[in-house]
Amino acid sequence: MSGSGGTKDVKRCTIAEDLQNNSLQFSEDVLKIFNDPVHGHIGLHPLLVKMIDTPQFQRLRHLKQLGTKYLIYPGATHTRFTHSIGVAYLAGCLVKSLHENQPELNITTGFPECSASLDCGHGPFSHLFDGMFIPDVRPGKKWQHEEVSVQMFHCMRKKNGLDKVMKNYGLNLDEDIVFIEELIQGRTSSDSKWTAKGRAENKSFLYEIVANKLNGIDVDKWDYLARDCHYLGIPNGFDHQRLLKSARVCKSVDGRIISLQRQVHIALFLSQVADDVYSMFHTRYTLHRQALQHKIGYITDIKIKNALVLADDKLFPDRKISDAIDDILEYSKLTDHIFDRSSNHSDSNIHIWISPESISARTLSNRRLPRLWEKARLNEEQIKGTLLVQ
Repeated sequence: MSGSGGTKDVKRCTIAEDLQNNSLQFSEDVLKIFNDPVHGHIGLHPLLVKMIDTPQFQRLRHLKQLGTKYLIYPGATHTRFTHSIGVAYLAGCLVKSLHENQPELNITTGFPECSASLDCGHGPFSHLFDGMFIPDVRPGKKWQHEEVSVQMFHCMRKKNGLDKVMKNYGLNLDEDIVFIEELIQGRTSSDSKWTAKGRAENKSFLYEIVANKLNGIDVDKWDYLARDCHYLGIPNGFDHQRLLKSARVCKSVDGRIISLQRQVHIALFLSQVADDVYSMFHTRYTLHRQALQHKIGYITDIKIKNALVLADDKLFPDRKISDAIDDILEYSKLTDHIFDRSSNHSDSNIHIWISPESISARTLSNRRLPRLWEKARLNEEQIKGTLLVQ
């Protein structure tokens, strides 16, 4: 049984027994099987499992995917741990599908794309930490969880000796490490000048698999739509399988999909999958409308953020909670449990709010939730930068 808690060996073999473990042609026998509640029994590469079994990734077991929404929806207790594993699996599926349908792309490995899916940079209550708490206590500090994800990746490598393991599986560390960093941070530029260092311009489509900055259609979204709907009990009218099978790589210039030009992108031909694309974005709208932008949930986020702000310099004798963003080892200790610690702290100031209508950390634990003064429809522009936007 693997330390990840949900894997088992299908068949043990050494690296020497399979020289193509890191290629798309490796034997199914070397895969480690996870029983995922959303995708079923899924196979992951042994090198990915090595990363999953590190303390840095196991920390994600204690970070809820939907932050405070478990106070509104009883089932919303799934974690960043399961989401990241699901994204890694779908990234591998998409890479393999592109390789099988277009062998001329010469895709030799899907490991970097999968490993970049193991996003370890989130703080307590996911986007609440980097979108609400840090801007409040460290105004002017330009910081995003993607930066910490890169630092956490390097910490994971250093503390667990992963570089040697990566080399044994055939990775070129000089190129692949840079590529993984770029995938984690996301590539937003679609200019004609190619600036990425991890891969050449003819492999630009690889940057759209995990986090697609061009149109938002990526495997991260496919997993969280299915996973969040599953645990929230919200009907999911979108099935990613058709998009997965029909995705193709085309070359483009000036925004027009044509052949034999410069940068290449993952394309979906709307004449075939228009209804599926519509279903994806409609499901996303439904998810935001019913859960992610829940009127009580938004106020609860504010209250928990306020509790963390008050507790920033009170929980630890020699440092602030917010100082952890400057020290990756301290940051790796932060989980959702920080709120439990603040709600049980002896300093009464943490539990007292200025407004009599406000609530304390302890009342949140007792589910004495606030009432909204006035119903209002929140839109994405109003909540941009908070945990509500995924």
